[in-house]
Amino acid sequence: MGLGWPQAWLLGLPTAVVYGSLALFTTILHNVFLLYYVDTFVSVYKINKAAFWVGETVFLLWNSLNDPLFGWLSDRQFLSSQPRSGAGLSSRAVVLARVRALAWHGPLLALAFLAFWVPWAPAGLQFLLCLCLYDGFLTLVDLHHHALLADLALSAHDRTHLNFYCSLFSAAGSLSVFASYAFWNKEDFSSFRAFCVTLAVSSGLGFLGATQLLRWRVEAARRDPGCSGLTVDSGLCGEELLVGSEEVDGITLGQYLRQLARHRNFLWFVSMDLVQVFHCHFNSNFFPLFLEHLLSDHISLSTGSILLGLSYVAPHLNNLYFLSLCRRWGVYAVVRGLFLLKLGLSLLMLLAGPDHLSLLCLFIASNRVFTEGTCKLLTLVVTDLVDEDLVLNHRKQAASALLFGMVALVTKPGQTFAPLLGTWLLCFYTGHDLFQQSLITPVGSAHPWPEPPASAPARAPTLRQGCFYLLVLVPITCALLQLFTWSQFTLHGRRLHMVKAQRQNLSQAQTQDVKMV
Repeated sequence: MGLGWPQAWLLGLPTAVVYGSLALFTTILHNVFLLYYVDTFVSVYKINKAAFWVGETVFLLWNSLNDPLFGWLSDRQFLSSQPRSGAGLSSRAVVLARVRALAWHGPLLALAFLAFWVPWAPAGLQFLLCLCLYDGFLTLVDLHHHALLADLALSAHDRTHLNFYCSLFSAAGSLSVFASYAFWNKEDFSSFRAFCVTLAVSSGLGFLGATQLLRWRVEAARRDPGCSGLTVDSGLCGEELLVGSEEVDGITLGQYLRQLARHRNFLWFVSMDLVQVFHCHFNSNFFPLFLEHLLSDHISLSTGSILLGLSYVAPHLNNLYFLSLCRRWGVYAVVRGLFLLKLGLSLLMLLAGPDHLSLLCLFIASNRVFTEGTCKLLTLVVTDLVDEDLVLNHRKQAASALLFGMVALVTKPGQTFAPLLGTWLLCFYTGHDLFQQSLITPVGSAHPWPEPPASAPARAPTLRQGCFYLLVLVPITCALLQLFTWSQFTLHGRRLHMVKAQRQNLSQAQTQDVKMV
């Protein structure tokens, strides 16, 4: 039976476009969540301080542990190097399993997002449950989406191509930040609630459509001997890479952790990425504060709001250019160049001082854009680590989601260190405690212009100076640490080509074994 014309037309879309569209359906929700969830519970639902900190503490623990937990539950059957002959999963079946997981978890993420904007329980309880539910489904979506990047393509060029469309669709999804300003009103919450319902419905339907399309493409490739349309580099043609089922004796979690402890490049990467995650979240948390105390006397409220919105969109657009550089020079060289650029710009800003306002405005914006851009490029490095892990430990299938989860376990504490260390440094240097201001807006909220306390004018120069030194010294320190750790990372150049070749040889060898069975 032939395909109908809509299905045939949709099957003609490139895999990279379909894969990238999944980033759109996540981004339209997540950026709105980041901007408004604190302000909603503090200003609209009037959560008390104790319940707020209890919720954030539980969320911190859950946020750190759920990545490796879900990764282990997803990929533990892939760790065995001795699959039972004739029984197991093919690479195509692994991709199908990840797509089915996204088809379930994507709409559930949209429902969890909706739960924030309708009061249905005491504020403290709702805050705790909403954070844990939302982050759990977000983690599941991110893990399987990132794992597909390693499963759908093998070459660095093709993975870069997939990531290009992720950045393009993420930039489009970030436009929801601009639209949200038209609906945000703490006094009349109904219009903003309707806006969030629209986002959630669009996201849920988008996940269902995109995952159904990916399933169609997998099934079409199974029937097509040429396997021309499924993957970027035909990585799933044939029934290669049989992997053991759960009945096979796999390695234990302790054995897997010992393997990671011997994986030198993994250790150097997570050391560098911990600093990067810290710096990304430091910029996100303190961006409104820097605008307020360094630029608010010189730019209008609307300009500040536009800058805040652009800070969410520009990194995705800029990443399109970074990815083109990656195709030419390699990810390692581009990331190293961004670290050097961060160090150079920060030193220049330190020498210029806080009174060069045009340079200061450019630095605040570029610091966030380049830092976020680096974070997005590092996904490609993790996919290379997935390949090296497979080769070093002679696995029969790459444990993509599990390795992404282990990276998150080590690096996510940087999210917590960023606001804690930033507020402590500011208090230590200036005596200014953010939590003691009665009228200040929570850091990272949608409104970057809180009313200053009555005593602010007397200490404004000291606070402004403290914000400036925090702005420039943190990236200088981060850049120096990252340049050292990144210099120890060897998975690039000849070694990366060798790992790619060995994984390709493993795929071909397994394909031949399957054909002989």
